[in-house]
Amino acid sequence: MTTPVQLRPAESAGRRALWLAFAAAVMTFLLPVAGLVMSVFALVVSIRAIPLLRSVPKPVGTAVAGIVVSATALLFSAGAATLQVYLRDEYAAYNECMKGAGTVTAREGCLNRLDQAVKEKIPFLDRELTYPFSP
Repeated sequence: MTTPVQLRPAESAGRRALWLAFAAAVMTFLLPVAGLVMSVFALVVSIRAIPLLRSVPKPVGTAVAGIVVSATALLFSAGAATLQVYLRDEYAAYNECMKGAGTVTAREGCLNRLDQAVKEKIPFLDRELTYPFSP
């Protein structure tokens, strides 16, 4: 009879934290709210990996990288989710407009109305970019 292999979670804690952080970053671009939840989870796992890695003589660089990546994903997903909540009425109107749009011209009209509604709600998007040294 063979003895089962004991896995030590401390040795793979850094890699696990970094993989979760990368998954959270990818999820942020696909579904911002899910990326928000996953990046919080990845941040907690990354922070908890540091004492585990220090208990075994292993470098903590992967856990620190996991903290950086998951914190960045957390900021981006929080911003994207906030923007989606802030513009939910405009997106709902756009979806309703697209349901009734049967032609390309009607779809372009829906997109133009969405663009105008977003520019009214976020006024600094309406400004033209001016360069200081342009002729």
